[in-house]
Amino acid sequence: MSHKLLLVDDEADTLEFLSYNLNKEGFEVFTAQNGKAAIDLALKEKPHLILLDVMMPEMDGMETCEKLRNYNELNNTIIAFLTARGEDYSQIAGFEVGADDYITKPIKPKVLVSRVKALLKRVSMGTTIEKDCASSNSLVIDKERFMVIRNGEEIMLRRKEFELLMLLYSNPQKVFTREEIFSAVWGDDIVVGERTIDVHIRKLREKIGDNYIRTHKGFGYMFVRG
Repeated sequence: MSHKLLLVDDEADTLEFLSYNLNKEGFEVFTAQNGKAAIDLALKEKPHLILLDVMMPEMDGMETCEKLRNYNELNNTIIAFLTARGEDYSQIAGFEVGADDYITKPIKPKVLVSRVKALLKRVSMGTTIEKDCASSNSLVIDKERFMVIRNGEEIMLRRKEFELLMLLYSNPQKVFTREEIFSAVWGDDIVVGERTIDVHIRKLREKIGDNYIRTHKGFGYMFVRG
C-alpha cells in the first residue's frame, strides 16, 4: 500500500526537497504552504501522515494541528511536527495540541525517511481495538468511535489519548511503567520527549475526570475502576 503524506511548510524549497526524498521511497506526497490549505487538503485526501512546520504565516502549525484534531475523519491520521523550533516548551505545546511526534530540523533525509516509516508502522499494524464498548461504572469506552461516555456525556479523545486510556484500562490495578507506555503507545522506534506522557495523562484527566487514572510517583500510572 502506498501511504499518503501531506507536507506543510511555507518554504517552497523545503517542500520540494522533502517531496523529492519521500517520493523516492514510494510515498504519495501532497504539499501545502499554509494551515488553511493543509486542512482543506487533509480533508480531501485523508493522508496517513502529516508533517507540519510550526512557523507559518496566517495560521501557525500549532493552531493547524489543533484544528485538524477536531475532525473525526482524521482520527487515524498521524501528525508530526518537522520544525527548527527545538525548545522544550515548543515540543510540549506540540503534544498539547495533539501531535504524535516532534522532529527537529536540520535532519538528514535518510533519518527523516526512517522516522516517517517508524511512524507509519502504527498505521500499517492497524488498531488492535475491538469494535465494541467497555464500561467502568459511569465511564463507557466506545472502542469504535475513539470516544468515552461519562455520565451520559460523549467525550471525543485524540488518537494517542485513546490508545493510552485503552492500555491502562486493559489491565486495571496494574501500574504501567513509563517505558511500557512509550513502547505500547508510541512504539520503540519513536523518539518523543520526556514530558509527552505527562501531557497526555493531564489531557485525559481534564476530559474524563481525575478518579480513573492514578499516579505512582517514580513508577508510572494505572487505571482505577470507578
